[in-house]
Amino acid sequence: MAGLWTRMKTWSILHFLFCYILLVSGFITCFLMSLTLVLWPLNKDLYRKVNSYLAYLWWCQFTFLGQWWSGTECVLYIEPSDLQYIGKEHALVIMNHKYDIDWLMGWILTERFGMLGGSKIYGKKFLKYIPILGWIWYFTESIFLERNWDQDQKTLVRDIQEIASFPQDVCITILLFCEGTRFTEEKHRISMEVAEKKGFPYLKHHLLPRTKGFVLSLQAMKGKIPAIYDCTVAFRKDGAEPTLRNILHGRMCRAEMYVRRIPIDTVPYNDSKECANWLHKLYQEKDKLFDQFTMLGRFSGVQKRTIPRRYWDLIVWLCWASVLCLPLFVYIWNLIQNGITLYQALFVVTLTVVARFFMKWSIGLSVIKKGSAYGKKN
Repeated sequence: MAGLWTRMKTWSILHFLFCYILLVSGFITCFLMSLTLVLWPLNKDLYRKVNSYLAYLWWCQFTFLGQWWSGTECVLYIEPSDLQYIGKEHALVIMNHKYDIDWLMGWILTERFGMLGGSKIYGKKFLKYIPILGWIWYFTESIFLERNWDQDQKTLVRDIQEIASFPQDVCITILLFCEGTRFTEEKHRISMEVAEKKGFPYLKHHLLPRTKGFVLSLQAMKGKIPAIYDCTVAFRKDGAEPTLRNILHGRMCRAEMYVRRIPIDTVPYNDSKECANWLHKLYQEKDKLFDQFTMLGRFSGVQKRTIPRRYWDLIVWLCWASVLCLPLFVYIWNLIQNGITLYQALFVVTLTVVARFFMKWSIGLSVIKKGSAYGKKN
């Protein structure tokens, strides 16, 4: 029976239903978010609270696929003194960017701590124009950059100060990949050539961090966002390869994440050069941590903790599936009973093609080898 269920998870018809639910629920979510724009000039805090819940209704479908469909696990290494703060304060999250689904492991943990709706990102400007995903990031006030420093420094200061004014009962996490792009061997080679020219130590598992945006962000955050959470994620070899395709096919990935809380007031952000050097030293420490994991198959020195799953993402997905699939099944049954017209056939074919395209496009976005060319130039 278990073998049959495992095979069923690879069936294209089930993947079609996942994409259908994700697509239609996404448009519904974006429509509801557009209606909340009237709240912005009247009550900004209310607008933000409502949209954090609406964003959760869509984002949690990804954590459902990870936690419940594929059974993927992400265990945490963290000091008890740091753990007590998670979910109780705004934070800047720094994460390595080595895998297709490192972001999903971050989402899984933020979901377990009840913080998923308050997640923000630093992203390329074009991302906000991507249907559904980009629109939701836009409505929830993520930071979009053009990779033009003269323009981006104004955007960073303005958007960070705006985000920092979020109400305290909506804990936000701003995810920053300081490397600027996903790790590939080609980008790593180029990055280490730059490191050698500038006199920085060699990093085996990371790219050289880009410091200007980080420094300016901290200067804009001072007194408003209290802590940095330094996260280093790695995947065990006894799990499936960490790809979104394997998650969709129900294959379990096994992630482990080492997290350190760093109070922002301990970082020398007032001195740009010292702050940049601090970030370089942090990445040297992260590189040693990751190297330790590759040798031992685990992190060490800190207690390992499994944060229990909540049921909310499962409940939300079941609700979406019930609301959206029942009309679809009734429609298909009526077609079978009464025959199908040309227009109905075109509608079904179009829906199938769109859902399949959306599935392939979503998987393609997460694949490392299809990542941006950023980092391939000195």
